[in-house]
Amino acid sequence: MNQMICQSCGMPMEQENQFGTNKESKLVREYCIHCYKDGAFTNPDITLEEMIDICVPFMVLDGMEESTARTMLQQFLPDLKRWSIANGDAAASLQPNRIVELGAMKLAGIATRTTNANEMSGNGKLGPLWGQFWSEQIAVRIPNVKEPGTIYGCYSDYENGAMGEYTMLIGASIDLSADAPAGLEVVEVPAAKYAVFTTERGPVTEVVARAWQSIWKWSLSSGEERTFTGDFERYDERSANPQDAQVDIYIAIK
Repeated sequence: MNQMICQSCGMPMEQENQFGTNKESKLVREYCIHCYKDGAFTNPDITLEEMIDICVPFMVLDGMEESTARTMLQQFLPDLKRWSIANGDAAASLQPNRIVELGAMKLAGIATRTTNANEMSGNGKLGPLWGQFWSEQIAVRIPNVKEPGTIYGCYSDYENGAMGEYTMLIGASIDLSADAPAGLEVVEVPAAKYAVFTTERGPVTEVVARAWQSIWKWSLSSGEERTFTGDFERYDERSANPQDAQVDIYIAIK
C-alpha cells in the first residue's frame, strides 16, 4: 500500500487499520483513526496550535529536538486539508504545469547531507552550500558541461522520503560516461517521470521556498506518489538575475 499522510495530524498511514472511518464504518483515507471516526473528527474543537502541541512529543520520541519538531510542524501542518480548509485555502497556490519523462543523467558539483527539519531549524546547510558554489566558482571547474549556463540543485539519496536525510548536490549536467571531475562529487539520477513546477518570478530564494511549500502541499493532496529517486531545481537563463528569477522544479513520480 502506498504511504499516505493524515490530513489532520500528519501521521504517516501505511496500514488499513490506521485509516479513519465514515458514518457507514467504511475507510476514509484522508484521516487517521485517531483524528476521524464514524464520519466526524474525534476532537472537533481542537486548534492548530493544540494539534502541534500533541504531535511534538511523538517526534521527540523519534529522536528529533523539540524546537526543531515544533518548527517543522508549524511549517507543515497548516498545508494539510483540515487546516487549509479552516483557513479558507483549500488548494495549493502552485500546481505542476506538465508531466515529462526524462532519461538518466549525471550531475557533477558539490554536495552535503541534510534534512528538511534541519533546514527549518535555522541551522541549515543549503544556504552555505550555495554560497560556496558561487564564491569558489564551482561551475567553472566542471568540464564538458552538457548544458552550458544551466545549474542544477539536485535532491537524492533520500533516507526516509521528505522526513529523513537526503543529499543536495549543486552543479551541472555531464555525460553519463564521464568520470567525476577532480575534487567534485557526482550523482546519477535514473530515468524517471516528473511533475514539473514553475515558480513565479522574483527573488530566487523567496520564489523557490514558496514553490516548495506548494509542492509539499500538492504531494499530500494530489494522489500522485513521489518516488524520491531524485528531484531537482533547474536554473537556466531565466535565473540570470537572482532578484528576478524563475525556476523549474522537477519532482519524480510514479
